[in-house]
Amino acid sequence: MKDHVGPLPRKDAFTLPEGVIYLDGNSLGPLPHGVAERVAKVVSQEWATHLIRGWNVDDWMGQPVTVADKVGRLIGAAPGTCVLGDTLSIKVHQALSAALTLCPDRKVVLSDSGNFPTDLYMAQGLIRQLGQGHELRVVAPEEVEGAIDDSVAAVMLTHVDYRTGRMHDMARITARAQEVGAVMIWDLAHSAGAVPVDLTASKAEFAVGCTYKYLNAGPGAPAFIYVRPDIAGQVYPALAGWLGHDAPFAFEPDYRPGPGIERFRVGTPPVIQVAALDAAMAVWEGVEMADIRAASVALSEQFIAEVEARVPALTLASPREAALRGSQVSFHFQHGYAAMQALIARGVIGDFRAPDIMRFGFTPLYLDAADVTAAVDILAEIMAQRLWDRPEYHARSKVT
Repeated sequence: MKDHVGPLPRKDAFTLPEGVIYLDGNSLGPLPHGVAERVAKVVSQEWATHLIRGWNVDDWMGQPVTVADKVGRLIGAAPGTCVLGDTLSIKVHQALSAALTLCPDRKVVLSDSGNFPTDLYMAQGLIRQLGQGHELRVVAPEEVEGAIDDSVAAVMLTHVDYRTGRMHDMARITARAQEVGAVMIWDLAHSAGAVPVDLTASKAEFAVGCTYKYLNAGPGAPAFIYVRPDIAGQVYPALAGWLGHDAPFAFEPDYRPGPGIERFRVGTPPVIQVAALDAAMAVWEGVEMADIRAASVALSEQFIAEVEARVPALTLASPREAALRGSQVSFHFQHGYAAMQALIARGVIGDFRAPDIMRFGFTPLYLDAADVTAAVDILAEIMAQRLWDRPEYHARSKVT
C-alpha cells in the first residue's frame, strides 16, 4: 500500500466515486486503498493455500487482539486491553452484564434518551433475562450527572449522540459515576477515529465501539470491547464462549475464563473482516487525533456558517459550541428525508434520522473546505428550488 503519511486530507488513500462528496463516514466509511487487495490475499492465498493452517501460519487466531491494539491507539487504550469480534450489540451485552456483577447490590442501569436504541434494547433484554429486579432508568442527556447516585450499578452512555452529535464529557461523568461506586460503560461508535478519546486517563471500566464508521473497515466489520486492565481478570463473562476459555483447544467441558481481555472473546473471529480492518488502519499511520479533531472542527464550523447563511429553512440540531459536538453536524427540516434523497441524487451523500434530522459527517481524512462549499452550493439550490418535493424523493427505503 502507498505510504500516505503527510498532511490532511489524504484523499488519495481512499476509493471515492467521481463527483461524490461523501458526508456519511459517520455511518459507513469509504473503502481505503489496500483493503480490497488484502481481502483478496486472505481469500486467494491464505485460505485457498493454507486452509486450516491459516489459524497458525497466518495468525488468524491472534489478530483480534493485535489488530485491536491499532484501534486502541486512537482511543487511548493500552496494548492488550481491547479485543475485536462479534457485533456492537454483543459487546454492549458483554460490558453491561459484566458491570452488573461488579455491583451486585444495586439495581439501576442509567442511560440517556440520546443513547443509540440498540444499547437500550440490549439493556432491556438483559434485565428481563436476569429477572433480579434491575431497572433501566433513562433521563435526558443534560440530566445524567444529576441522576448518578448510589442506587446506580452502571452508567451506560454513547459518548457522541448519533442523531445530533452532542458529546458527553467523558472524564467528568466517569469521575462522577465512580465517586458513587457505579461502573462506567462508554459506547464509542461515533467517537473512535472521530474525536480524541483517552480511556486510560478516564479510568472508565468498559468501552465498546464499531469499526465500520470512522475506521473504514467495511459493512459488517467487527466491534471492539475495552476492559480496564485491573478488572479484566476479575469479571466472569455472561457470554462464556469457546474462544474466551483459558485453553480453547483443551476442549474442557466446563468454562474457565481466559486471562484478561482474552475472556471477552466469544466465537470464531471474522477473519476476512478483521483483515479488512487491519488494512484500513494503514491510513492512520502518522495521524494524531488532535490533528483530526482540529480539522473536523474547522470543517464543521464552516458548514454550519454556510448553511445558516444560505439555507434558512434548516435549523441547527447539533450543539452550537464545537467543544460539545463530535465530528458530525445535524439540522432539523420537516421534509428532511426527501431533502436528503435529493442531495444524494446530486452526489452529496449524508443520511437521515427520524423524525426530522439531516445528518452530515465530517471526516478530514478525505474531506476539505472546497468539499464543504460545494456541498452547501448543492443543498442551497435544492432548497431554493424545492427540488426535494418530487415523489421519488419521498418514497422511503429500508435504510435511511
